[in-house]
Amino acid sequence: MSKFFIPANSPEDWKQLLADPDKQWKTGYSAKSLAYCWQKTNDFPRSIKRVWGDSGIHLFQDIELLLAFPEWKVPLSGGRRASQNDIFVLAKGSNQLISIMLEGKVRESFGEVVSEWKSDKSKGKQTRLNYLCDLLRLNREQVGHIRYQLLHRTVSAVIEAKRFNAENALMLVHSFSQENEQGSEGFQDYCQFLSLFGLKGRMNSLTRPTNIRGTRLYFGWVNE
Repeated sequence: MSKFFIPANSPEDWKQLLADPDKQWKTGYSAKSLAYCWQKTNDFPRSIKRVWGDSGIHLFQDIELLLAFPEWKVPLSGGRRASQNDIFVLAKGSNQLISIMLEGKVRESFGEVVSEWKSDKSKGKQTRLNYLCDLLRLNREQVGHIRYQLLHRTVSAVIEAKRFNAENALMLVHSFSQENEQGSEGFQDYCQFLSLFGLKGRMNSLTRPTNIRGTRLYFGWVNE
């Protein structure tokens, strides 16, 4: 991945960064919804700022967006495919850096559960799963029902926190669904994942931090 980046001047500039633009760049899909929402604001969208303010967490009360990178790729051990995150945000709050990996959703799921993803038992996938679970301090025998995407998105936030010497990391889901999400499959998957850390998932809310190898890790879900 190149270390040089060109600023986006319109939402349409985001399209070229997608893995499969013809398939992913459609009205009603998360890639296009995110681009138009975030590029128009050129900051955290109002819905997300509202959650910051309501969280009661001092770190997020005066949060400032420093840099944002659409379709940010984070290399992971095991195999050659990186985790391609919808948006990576480097932010600052209370004079501390925050690494934010954002996953956008409309009606899309979080993909395969780990047991399906690793079914071919390839050496690369075994290496990657061990790496992801070790970094998050999870028992690999307990993640079979967890959506694989949630694992590597969270690890991406922690990896980039370490790389930028940020004390804090956040894995944030930004949902554009118009359906009743409280009982949706995606939200339940998110809640199941958080339960591994002893946390409870809530709509339009941030969790308390959990310590992951010296990094304070937060989770959040925001409805647009």
